Amino acid sequence: MSDDLYIEPPTPSKRVDIVRWDGERAEHVADVVAAEEPLEIRVRGRAISVTMRTPDHDEDLAVGFLLTEGVINHPTDVLRVEPCGRNEFGNIINVLLAPEVYVDFDRLTRHVFASSSCGLCGKTTIEATQTRHPPVTSGLVVDFETIARMPTAMRQAQSTFDQTGGLHAAALFDTAGKLLALREDVGRHNAVDKIIGGQVRSGEFPLDRHILLVSGRASFEILQKALAARISIIAAVSAPSSLAVEFARSSGQTLVGFLRGRKMNLYAGPQRVRVAVDCPARAG
Repeated sequence: MSDDLYIEPPTPSKRVDIVRWDGERAEHVADVVAAEEPLEIRVRGRAISVTMRTPDHDEDLAVGFLLTEGVINHPTDVLRVEPCGRNEFGNIINVLLAPEVYVDFDRLTRHVFASSSCGLCGKTTIEATQTRHPPVTSGLVVDFETIARMPTAMRQAQSTFDQTGGLHAAALFDTAGKLLALREDVGRHNAVDKIIGGQVRSGEFPLDRHILLVSGRASFEILQKALAARISIIAAVSAPSSLAVEFARSSGQTLVGFLRGRKMNLYAGPQRVRVAVDCPARAG
């Protein structure tokens, strides 16, 4: 390969020179920050989205994005995923789909543009999502102690966060609390897409016997992506949004928030979490 065609492989972190002030003196030092670069996702050679992400597991991100946007429904819908061409960053992924997979490019590009620039909104968005992905009906039940141990396991596996302190994480666990996969990204939704896409590409789908844990807050978008993957239990270290709670309840999902130590709040689907002592009946 000639030098003018060489693209330096992207990395999830970058070294930068900074001035550090410790309260008494300044010094020039090297620091490590989380990388953030654009990724253009194409389907059959046609661009459908540009997302700002941390370079790593780009193939998984692309496939996860297509699943959670309703473009694909099964691992066999994807023939292959390949880097292609280059732009000034070298960040282009093309996904080749099976011939029988229909893609409404006009609807997809309009939806992606609206969701990235204007945000997702209320009842109309919930209904549109649930039209594609019906509520989950899983009878899965997990002991609260199993869920309580998950944040520690996730944190211990966050290698890039250890370097940068600036990344979200999404982790997938089995019902025994074993960590199956972890992905980090500057965007919490990208981390979830990477997790889901990696499982789809390995043929592990649907994810109806798995638990999703995210390092920050639980947004509507994360619940929507989990529903597309058929995940019934979603836990977050921080708070959920009101729309996430509404979505989880209407989608039959279990939503755990403020998961810290042995404490947690159950915002939806409490029947899937086995606690030591039942809640007393609510008065009135």
